[in-house]
Amino acid sequence: MAPALWMFLFFIAVTLGITYWAAQRSRDANDFFAAGRRMTAWQNGIAVAGDYMSAASFLGIAGIIAFQGYDGFMYSVGWLVAYLTVLLIVAEPLRNTGKYTMADVLAYRLHPRPVRAMAALSTLTVSTFYMIAQMVGAGALVALLLKDSGITYHTAVIGVGILMITYVVFGGMLATTWVQIVKAILLMSGTLLLSVLVLAHFDFSLGKFFTAVGQVTYHENGVPVTKDFLQPGLRFKPPYGALDLISLSLALIFGTAGLPHILVRFYTVPDARTARVSVVWAMALIGSFYIMTTFLGFGAATIVGRDTIAANGGTNMSAPLLAQTLGGDLFFAFVAAIAFATILAVVAGLTISASTSFAHDFYTNVIHYGVERDPAEEVFVARVTAFVVGAVAIGIAILLGPTANVAFLVALAFAVAASANFPVIILSLFWKRFNTTGAVAGLGTGLVAAIVLILISPSIMKSGPLFPLENPGIVSIPLGFLGAVIGTLLSREPEAEAKFTELLVRANTGLGAEKATG
Repeated sequence: MAPALWMFLFFIAVTLGITYWAAQRSRDANDFFAAGRRMTAWQNGIAVAGDYMSAASFLGIAGIIAFQGYDGFMYSVGWLVAYLTVLLIVAEPLRNTGKYTMADVLAYRLHPRPVRAMAALSTLTVSTFYMIAQMVGAGALVALLLKDSGITYHTAVIGVGILMITYVVFGGMLATTWVQIVKAILLMSGTLLLSVLVLAHFDFSLGKFFTAVGQVTYHENGVPVTKDFLQPGLRFKPPYGALDLISLSLALIFGTAGLPHILVRFYTVPDARTARVSVVWAMALIGSFYIMTTFLGFGAATIVGRDTIAANGGTNMSAPLLAQTLGGDLFFAFVAAIAFATILAVVAGLTISASTSFAHDFYTNVIHYGVERDPAEEVFVARVTAFVVGAVAIGIAILLGPTANVAFLVALAFAVAASANFPVIILSLFWKRFNTTGAVAGLGTGLVAAIVLILISPSIMKSGPLFPLENPGIVSIPLGFLGAVIGTLLSREPEAEAKFTELLVRANTGLGAEKATG
């Protein structure tokens, strides 16, 4: 596996070079937290796509499709459709009314301390869930590829953690953005090439390809079975399969609009129009990518085989093993290095969103009551937070081990974001009566509901689960809205209502919004 090691080292060298370059240009808090608000639409769009197309997409979704066919493809559909919510509802108002974090929007007309405290807690929770998934994928991938070098899963997880902390601590948002751009270009190139090789295997005939997909043979409990992977039911089975799929879809569609590491990307552009255009760029790239996951997943099922994948690292290794089968060890190393790049870029984005939220929302606006701090102090706190968040993610990823499916873990992060963040963002932007009590109640209810339902679901309680669905969104999202509405109706806040018109004007026109500097 020497080629894999050299490709890994090459990518690490390139990204560290980017980090050094960015560190020379990160002169103040605006540079560190928002890349100086100088990113163009195409740059931010590619970076958003790079942030979004995570290890869950490349490794997890390909694996779920390879093992569960049509039902696995539903993950791709949900993640793609989700960006319509971001484009139509969130991107422009968020860019116009905030500065560094999601909580800036909520605090615009509400009491800042309680709202920012809850928003910071929610951001850290979502980012940690999401980050754990990436770390699990990284550890499993690197350990499998470099096992001849004596590198274990634990060592790989720790190594990835150290790298992501380095990107954030030294390069800030500028380094993170360019690492994501490089990663997105590599990922799209590798996925396109792998999709072409899959089609070439079937003589570029979609008829032959889908005929093979309709007759996938593998072993269940030692007995060979043949199933049609184009039919639903392999994952979402009766009696709750349909509800589980709806629940998953709700979490993906609304969760994207509440993901902290996606939302902070819209602060890196100079104005709201650029934010909108960058979403269009992102949708084009993400849409193309998720269409190609069909070829990756079904190609792995038909060409490599479920049995072979299960015996060589499990579902997360479907795409790399497909690359090895079709292109040999060199292409295997290239695809694995792309997956590694994907993980590094996403965890860097997650880390900076979490550390920004803690430094800006909790440290400055909660602990110090919003009193203006020295920007260098705020950046220092963010860097310390990056160390802590990285250490927590490393520890939990080691405890979970390499077998957890990363797409499933990320879906849980989406459920928390959809249940806690999305309701309060929407109500803050569009409901005049909405107030601080409602925001705190909504964030708290959604957060607790999503986590509790996950803990008592079949995903955690393998025998006798108290909640029958793997995905809690269908219950936890309405509970998040309900908590926010009830909390609002229990109290009045005239000053919040008075500032609603001002918020509405700024959200839709950008009047008074933070402009690009430098």
